[in-house]
Amino acid sequence: MTDNQENTDAEDASPSGSPTSPPRPPSDRLPCHKSSVCSRSYFVVVMVFFHVYIINVIALLFYVHYNSGQEDASRSSDAPSGGQHQRSEPRRPPPSKPDFVRDVSLTRVEGIRVGHVQQVALVPGKVHEMRTLSLKPLLFEIPGFLSEDECRVVMQLAQLKGLMESQLMVQEGQEELAKELDLSPEEIFNLLDISQDGQLQLQEVLTHSRVRDGIWLTPENLREIYDGLKADKDGDGLLSLEEFRLLSSDAFQRFLLQRGVKRSQLVRNSRHTWLYQGKGAHQVLQEIKERVTRLTRLPSALVDLSEPLQVVRYEEGGHYHAHHDSGPVYPETACTHTRLAANTSTPFETSCRYITVLFYLNSVDGGGETAFPVADNRTYDEVSLIQNDVDLMDTRRNCDKSNLRVKPTKGMAVFWYNYLSDGRGWVGEQDEYALHGGCVVTSGTKWVANKWINVDPDYQRQARYQQLVSHLPDDENDDVLTLNADIQNPSIHQDL
Repeated sequence: MTDNQENTDAEDASPSGSPTSPPRPPSDRLPCHKSSVCSRSYFVVVMVFFHVYIINVIALLFYVHYNSGQEDASRSSDAPSGGQHQRSEPRRPPPSKPDFVRDVSLTRVEGIRVGHVQQVALVPGKVHEMRTLSLKPLLFEIPGFLSEDECRVVMQLAQLKGLMESQLMVQEGQEELAKELDLSPEEIFNLLDISQDGQLQLQEVLTHSRVRDGIWLTPENLREIYDGLKADKDGDGLLSLEEFRLLSSDAFQRFLLQRGVKRSQLVRNSRHTWLYQGKGAHQVLQEIKERVTRLTRLPSALVDLSEPLQVVRYEEGGHYHAHHDSGPVYPETACTHTRLAANTSTPFETSCRYITVLFYLNSVDGGGETAFPVADNRTYDEVSLIQNDVDLMDTRRNCDKSNLRVKPTKGMAVFWYNYLSDGRGWVGEQDEYALHGGCVVTSGTKWVANKWINVDPDYQRQARYQQLVSHLPDDENDDVLTLNADIQNPSIHQDL
């Protein structure tokens, strides 16, 4: 049984049925395809590829491990080690970070168009109407901003505080300032010679010299000075460089002192005082400040740290020639209110008043309008303000020639922007169209109040100032704000 089974298995295993059949020749073998594992060369190729792949992976792991070790070593070399000197490699300094990140954006009220009326909520349960008066500058009026009782309280508080003469002579020491700037007569002449024709016209001199020691100069005054000082030898009304050299820096001052000065010749003829609006102040004053914050839509910190409320009284004959509340800010100029926080000393300071809010505390019997000589003009040219001896900045003579005049009405407020926007939510360049003045009071008395909101075009200086003042006690904070107001206002930057 077993033998038969073995024979059967042998027969099944033999292709020809005979266990002794010889093997087939190579030409008769079954072909092997490329995909078949029966190819020895294919098997060798696969194994070589597999080993190369494994070697590459191992090499990559070693590379990553080696680099990680180098970074750890370089980090540890930054820390001081006792007595062991390690090779130091130059490192880039960390990027400088600004002192304060700009996280505040100054909201500007949209004027839309002249005559546009929009409603504003300033006090609970009442809606005020705000009308656009001009777009250059951006100027608004709000009737009924103050009640009659509030106007009366503000005037009474000002009288209790005591009013002082607003007109102050220009500070002495102009020669020292000229020496500090180190300007030669030729350089001064070139600065005055706007047309660059080698001759100084009356308009060019008055553009930079209207105010001399607090005295307003007219074209007639300038001709009188030329005659008195024998400056214009050929009598053509023009000053050459040779004629200009004959004038000393204090020639105007000496002549004006010898001739004498009338009050009507002053840049400003009024009396004023300051009323603090912080904690402990009269309730009416605090409410006015809060109302201004809602009107301007600015952060309350800016309003709180700005100048106190200025109250001004003009008697009959009082006036204020046209001026800007704020000056242009150059690299050589610092804002008066942030000078304490500035890290650099500058030869010039200017009042940086972003917004002016003007309140009329009474209705004037005659005159006293607020004039905007170039409101909504197509262009602004300072020299063109004087044409044919007509000076648009002279509010005693030429107020009626201003583009816009606002009649004083009790309780009404007007506000405008003294600076343009920089396009990024902060203060930009000075708005030259914000030129304004107070027309002469022909009958009665004129009472006004001013609230200025101070903002430095340099964001870092403004942020440092706010941080500095906010950490002071309330009494010292009050002293700083009052000091800033006193320093700013001996200049020409006092308002109506």
